[in-house]
Amino acid sequence: MVNPGTVTEGQSVRLTCSTTCTLTGSPAFIWYRDGSPLSFTDQSHLFTASSEDAGRYSCAVKGYELQSPAVALNVRYPPKSISVSVSCSDEIVEGSSVTLTCMNNANPPVQRYAWFKKTGSAFSWRGSEWSYTIKNITLQDVGEYTCQAENVIGTNRSPPKCLDVQYSPKNISVSVSPSGEIVEGSSVTLTCSSDANPPVQNYIWYRRTGSTFQWRGSKWSYTINTFTLQDVGKYYCEAQNRFGAKKSPPKHLNVQCEYISASLLQTHRAESQCLWETSQQ
Repeated sequence: MVNPGTVTEGQSVRLTCSTTCTLTGSPAFIWYRDGSPLSFTDQSHLFTASSEDAGRYSCAVKGYELQSPAVALNVRYPPKSISVSVSCSDEIVEGSSVTLTCMNNANPPVQRYAWFKKTGSAFSWRGSEWSYTIKNITLQDVGEYTCQAENVIGTNRSPPKCLDVQYSPKNISVSVSPSGEIVEGSSVTLTCSSDANPPVQNYIWYRRTGSTFQWRGSKWSYTINTFTLQDVGKYYCEAQNRFGAKKSPPKHLNVQCEYISASLLQTHRAESQCLWETSQQ
């Protein structure tokens, strides 16, 4: 006998094995749950129920081995073992569709679900179904997600599931060092900055000449050791990862020329000619 037959996790349950046989001495009893033997041997056993105790119980007198009919114990408990599964692999690409599913174990079954996204120390509500779908995922969707499951016994939340979105390079820009005017003959370094996930794998530098692009380098930065009039022009960098490539806006490099001449007049004319040539590039 199982008393009571339905309990809530944490309540007491008593199992009692009854027999019509005449027993002598102190007989031992064998208890079974779902056909598997248990460790206790008393005729009556009192315990505190947990979800793992649910099942069909039967007993027998040791030495007779004739099992009684099985009696069911139903243990009700709040949602537990809650976790979030993701519909795709660990690689989530910007623009794709992603479905989060709330996995759980509960008796009776879950009646309400709630989805939350963590923003700083606060949680914002996102949905109330068993699953939550983001149809066109963007960088704004990156973060930690939790699902909350509730039945008549109680409520629990899952551990956070972090979504990381991968994307092709964006926000490409070129910076110049040193900044300000470039003096003819000086060294100039161009640096390519970008935002990408995974990080940029390849860089390509171009200088525009007319309607065509000349290849100039393949590293994160490009240095012109001795800047001359021939180097004046528009420079671009292209950043690449395995999801795509993108060019920066142009960075126009000009030059401040210096000439040493025998007279102030000659110097002035030389500077004017140099700056005029620069402006024609």
